[in-house]
Amino acid sequence: MSEVVQELTIMQDVPVVMRDGARLATDVYLPHALSERAGEGKWPVLLERTPYDKQGLNRSEKSLEFPAAQSRAAIARWFARRGYVVVMQDCRGRYGSEGTFSKYLNEAEDGYDTMAWIVAQDWCDGQIGTFGVSYGSHTQISAACLNPPGLACMFLDSGGFASAYHGGIRRGGAFELKQVTWAYKHALLSPKTKADPARQKALESVVLGDWFHDMPWTPGHSPLSAAPEYEAYLFEQWQNGAYGPYWQRLGLSALEHYSQVPDIPVMILNSWYDPYVATSVTNYLGLKDGRKSPTFMAMGPWTHGQRSFSFSGNVDFGADAVFENHFGMDYLNYRLAWFDHYLKGKRTGTFDEENPVTLFVMGGGESTADNAGRLEHGGRWQSFSDWPLDDAKPTALYLEREGALAWQAPKSGEAYVEYVYDPRQPTPTIGGAVTSGEPLMIGGAFDQRESDMFFGCVAPGRALKDRPDVISFETPPLASDLTIAGPVQARLWVSSDCVDTDFVVKLIDVHPANTDFPDGFAMNITDGILRARYRDSWEEAELLEPGKVYEIVVELFATANLFKKGHRVRIDIASSNFPHFDINPNTGEPEGAWTTTLRARNKVFMDGKRPSHIILPVVSGHKQ
Repeated sequence: MSEVVQELTIMQDVPVVMRDGARLATDVYLPHALSERAGEGKWPVLLERTPYDKQGLNRSEKSLEFPAAQSRAAIARWFARRGYVVVMQDCRGRYGSEGTFSKYLNEAEDGYDTMAWIVAQDWCDGQIGTFGVSYGSHTQISAACLNPPGLACMFLDSGGFASAYHGGIRRGGAFELKQVTWAYKHALLSPKTKADPARQKALESVVLGDWFHDMPWTPGHSPLSAAPEYEAYLFEQWQNGAYGPYWQRLGLSALEHYSQVPDIPVMILNSWYDPYVATSVTNYLGLKDGRKSPTFMAMGPWTHGQRSFSFSGNVDFGADAVFENHFGMDYLNYRLAWFDHYLKGKRTGTFDEENPVTLFVMGGGESTADNAGRLEHGGRWQSFSDWPLDDAKPTALYLEREGALAWQAPKSGEAYVEYVYDPRQPTPTIGGAVTSGEPLMIGGAFDQRESDMFFGCVAPGRALKDRPDVISFETPPLASDLTIAGPVQARLWVSSDCVDTDFVVKLIDVHPANTDFPDGFAMNITDGILRARYRDSWEEAELLEPGKVYEIVVELFATANLFKKGHRVRIDIASSNFPHFDINPNTGEPEGAWTTTLRARNKVFMDGKRPSHIILPVVSGHKQ
C-alpha cells in the first residue's frame, strides 16, 4: 500500500524477503519534491530496524520543546521532508513481520539482507545511514559486522552490543534480570499473543513480583511459560554461563568482528546510568582503531535514552545536563546534522574530529534539594581528544579493617572483614545502570537507603551500608575536590566457605548532611559484579576451594565524577545486587538451573600481603 502525504510518498508494509524466505514488514518514506535532489530521484537512505513497532511510539523521541514521546512514523516523515528516504522495518517475528522472534540472534543477517534490498531500489543513491536507540543500535552493529552493501555511517544510541556477555545480558558472569522483565512485557505485545486469547490471559495473570520472590524457575515453570519462544531464549541466555561460541556469534558480540565493520563514521551516544556503558566504551575503542573515518563518543548523566532531562533517578545535574542545552539543538536536529555531514557533505561545524570524546563530568553542585526534592549534584560537559583520558592516572584507594579508605597501602598483619550473604534475603538494587526493569527495577542515581520504592527492601529508611550483608569503607571528608574520569576497577583478596559466590562493588559519593538532607546523601556513581567461578577465565568456570584466599578483579562501569571538597568517597561491598542480577545460590550448581541455596560467609582481606583496593582514574592535579 502506498499513499502521498504532504508531498511524501509512503509505502507501508512492503514485504522485504530475507535469505530464508521470511518477509519483514517495511515502511518506505520517499522525499519526493522536497529534496534538492528530487530531479535525480535518488536519495541517501536512513534505516531503522526495531522490535518495538515501526509505526509506534518511541519513548526516547522526546525533547524540551516536545516532551511527549513521538512515533517512529512521525520521525520518519520529519527526516523524509529534509531530503532522505527513510526505511522503517519491524524485526523478525514482531508486529507485521513474519518468522519467529529470537532476541538479537537474527539481526545481523536480516540487517544485511535489508540493506542489500535497499541499494537495489531505484530511489537509493547507494548510501545508507543507520539509526535507532537501544535495540535499534543492536541491530545496527550486528549488521555492520557483515559489511553490508551501502552502509555509510551509523548513529549508535544507548546500545549496539560490543559483547552482550560483558554488559547487557550478562556482566561479570552474572545474568541481568532485566532480560526477564523485558521479555515479559514484549511477549504480551507479540503477534502470537494478540492472536491467542488463552496465551494472553495466562500472561496477564502473571504477577512478576511474586515470581521474583519465588526462585528458582525452570522451563515450563516461569513467568514466561505461556510464551514458549520467549521463555526458550531467556533460559538459553541464562544457562550459558561461560563466554564461549554462544556469546561470540553475530548479534551478541562485535568484539570478534570489528575487522569486518566498514571504515565509516560512527557516533556513539550514551549515558553513565545506562546498562551499555561498557558496550559504548568498547565500541569506541574497537571502531576507531586503525581507521581513517572518525568515531565519536558522548556520555551524558542520564538513564537509558532520556537525554532531554536534567535528572537521573533522584539526582539533578543542572540545566546544562539537558542534551539541547549543551549541544545547541534538539536530538532530531543533531541527527540531521550528522547525516547531512556524513551522507551529503554539508560541513556544519557540529562535529569536532580533533576532540571526538565529550563527557559529562558529574558533581560540583550545592548538595541541596531542588523543587522536586532531588539532590542538586551538578556537573559540566568537557571535550577530549581520546579515551581513556591522557591525564587520568590510575590511583589506588586501599580498604582498611576499621572501615576507612586510604591512599596508602596497609602494612599490618592479617586483617579482614567478613559478612554473611543469604540468597534468600539478597541485597536490594537501589538505582544504577538499569533499564527495562519496571516494575521491579529503577535506574539512576539514588540515596543508597532502603525504601518502599525498591523491590526487596525490608527496612525502609535503613542505610544500605548498615545491612549485615554489606561492608562499607570511606575516606575522611576530602580536603579538596577529587575528579575521576575513566575506567574503574576493584582488586580484592577474598575467601568464602562456599564453592561459589558473587562479589559486588559500588562506588559512592557521600554528600555531607545539610538542612535538606539531614542524614547526608550517599549517591551511587557506578558499580560492578563478579561471579567467583569466573575469577580467572570467562571461558572456563572453576569453583572455589572453601576457605582459600583468592585475588579477584571486579570491573565497574566507567564513569566521570567530581567528588567535591567535604564529600567522602565510599566503597560498598556485598554479594548480591538483586533483582538487577540473578542471585548466586552459593552451591556451584549450573546457572539458571540451580535447585537449592546456601548461606555464604565471605571475607575481604586488607593487610600488607593482601591489600584490597579500588583503582580510580584520577584526573591530574586532583588527588588528595
